[in-house]
Amino acid sequence: MSGNNDNGEKSFNILPHPAKTNNPADLAGDPGEHGGLQSSSANAFNAKPPYIPSKEIAEGLEKPKTREELRAEARQLNS
Repeated sequence: MSGNNDNGEKSFNILPHPAKTNNPADLAGDPGEHGGLQSSSANAFNAKPPYIPSKEIAEGLEKPKTREELRAEARQLNS
């Protein structure tokens, strides 16, 4: 909206489109900036290797619970 006429009506102007070409890809920036399928994070060849803890850390971890222990704990929590 711009300008006011004497009779109280508002006037509207049409603004130009920001695109320089008719290609929608020109409006998007570099592929690595935005994420999605074109982002650099989806590149499997640049992924980090899996983490393997040292022997001391692995020995310090608790043993995983058995199915029976997990079921008993679930029954206790759900009661």
